[in-house]
Amino acid sequence: MNLKKIYSDLLSNIGFSANEIQQNWLDLEKAYSKKSRHYHNLAHLREMIALFEIYRNKLQNPNEILFSIFYHDFIYSASKKDNELKSAEYAISIFTDIKPDRFLKPVGFAKPDKQLIFDAICATQQHQHNSIEDINWLIDFDLKILAKDWEDYKMYFEQIRKEYRIYPDFLYKPGRAKALKHFLDNKFIFQTDEFRGLYEEKARANIEKEIKLLS
Repeated sequence: MNLKKIYSDLLSNIGFSANEIQQNWLDLEKAYSKKSRHYHNLAHLREMIALFEIYRNKLQNPNEILFSIFYHDFIYSASKKDNELKSAEYAISIFTDIKPDRFLKPVGFAKPDKQLIFDAICATQQHQHNSIEDINWLIDFDLKILAKDWEDYKMYFEQIRKEYRIYPDFLYKPGRAKALKHFLDNKFIFQTDEFRGLYEEKARANIEKEIKLLS
């Protein structure tokens, strides 16, 4: 999967110039390639975009959701609690320099729904059911990792532990367990009927198994 091409095509359709696209891509690539990122990196984007491609026809606003995927973890620090908000603010800030008359028509979308992008990225913090179905799809793309085969799931939580390595086990383990129990306490982990049918059971089994390891 050529992330740069997918990103470039998307921004070109929105109306960014070639120079702007190049600079924005370099900024994005740099953010997701930091050494501190063991899970929230370009590989995570690829996995989400692969799901996006499968379910694109289910989305009312596919371009906004794809844009949200690219930026949902743009700002990521394990010691901060406002990563999603900061990422959302950054995502819509890059539209500031585009003049409305520069939007390309009829290719792509004439004017991006910045509010949808902002709300979609913010929704990846709590992963709660949303009244906007497109956002529910984005949440499920983000959480699909929870339903991987055990070896892949194990690799995922080991990568998360590396991202939180500033915290000793006596702080990290109860914190992680609490976050995982939050998923189990919800009626459903996944927000779309499709993902619930395919992945709910597997995700719950993985989470329960990890919680046992943590305790």
